[in-house]
Amino acid sequence: MANQGAKKRREENIRHMKNLLRLIIASNVIYLVVRMGIFYSSFTWKHWVGLILTSLAYVIPYQQLSAMAKPAYTDNGELLDGGFDMSTGGICGYLHDVIYITCFVQLSSIISGKFWYIYLVIPGFAAYQLFGLAKGFMSHGSEGGEEDEKTRKKREKMEKKASRTKFVKTRTR
Repeated sequence: MANQGAKKRREENIRHMKNLLRLIIASNVIYLVVRMGIFYSSFTWKHWVGLILTSLAYVIPYQQLSAMAKPAYTDNGELLDGGFDMSTGGICGYLHDVIYITCFVQLSSIISGKFWYIYLVIPGFAAYQLFGLAKGFMSHGSEGGEEDEKTRKKREKMEKKASRTKFVKTRTR
């Protein structure tokens, strides 16, 4: 009964990583069969570069996710931790997004080369997130500015209320 949560997480991570690997392999096989097999006459060096680029865009996030999903064991082989929860957001979610965007770009680039522009979403979103982070460190101009009478009174009232001592009723037996 001990470590049931860790065992369940390990099994979920194994299943999740297998599904991601199947998605990556299926996307590459479809791309190779359709692009090189059916449209072989229009297959150029640019398509080889695209295949290498998408393969790198699969491998790097997949390795990161695999390292995150790896379970931890004690010295005697007992399961200690089932690995990172793959359903959470944050960096794990961003790595999944890179894999899914790469899959879409790879498969849709069979139709048209203009779908490669969708890759600009990834650095665009990173710039947006970094701008939001930098904006938090910048001054908003409210620290040294003038405040109106209503805001001043409200602030003073809140400060006065916060400084009062609070009495807590307790029940005695």
